Amino acid sequence: MPQLIAGNWKMHKLRAEAIALARDLRAGAGAGANLLVCPPFTALAAVADILAGSRIAVGGQDCHPATQGAHTGDISAPMLRDAGASHVILGHSERRQNHGETSEFVREKVVAAIAAGLTPIVCVGETADQRQGGAETETVGWQLSGSLPEGFAGIVAYEPVWAIGSGKTPTEDEVAAMHGFIRAELARQFGDAGRAVPILYGGSVKPANAKALLGLPEIGGALIGGASLIAADFLAIAGAALGG
Repeated sequence: MPQLIAGNWKMHKLRAEAIALARDLRAGAGAGANLLVCPPFTALAAVADILAGSRIAVGGQDCHPATQGAHTGDISAPMLRDAGASHVILGHSERRQNHGETSEFVREKVVAAIAAGLTPIVCVGETADQRQGGAETETVGWQLSGSLPEGFAGIVAYEPVWAIGSGKTPTEDEVAAMHGFIRAELARQFGDAGRAVPILYGGSVKPANAKALLGLPEIGGALIGGASLIAADFLAIAGAALGG
């Protein structure tokens, strides 16, 4: 199966900027890896229109568990679907840290996303203190068991929190070990279905290190932050992917 290269644009790009980036990506995307971009909500529909009919999918960066209601400032999974999204990022460390989201709340969002026909990308990862204290696998294991509902058939993304946007990257051995642990946990929780769940790596992935990281065992692609905001960098990472 081709790897998935997903771009999380976070809180970047006004509508015109997002449209320009989407056009550049559409023009430059070649055969190989599957591609996904997750723009901010204000640009999602416009980007989806630009990428309609292309090989680049579009996703949201979060959703609320409810389908509608009095939830000022939130967006529902059906709204994302209506705007043209096929995927949604859930449980990102910036949501867990900055908004106090628990794994149980993330699980509710995952259930809502699946019900709306979206593919959830559920993020897990440890902080620097947790890794230094030797609790990295315990932390990720608890996040997996708490965040993934019964019958989960989406995507998991491992992002060491201390590597996101820091320029720091775990060693290849550390990445491979964690992905192996996650695969074992998925198989334990979901049996054969867990062995088929793609596991993305995220955390300071750049064109210079993409080939080495994407070539490691149990890596089904990458979730890209800063490098996804530059078309040439994102496409270079996609070109390094297996199947790219």
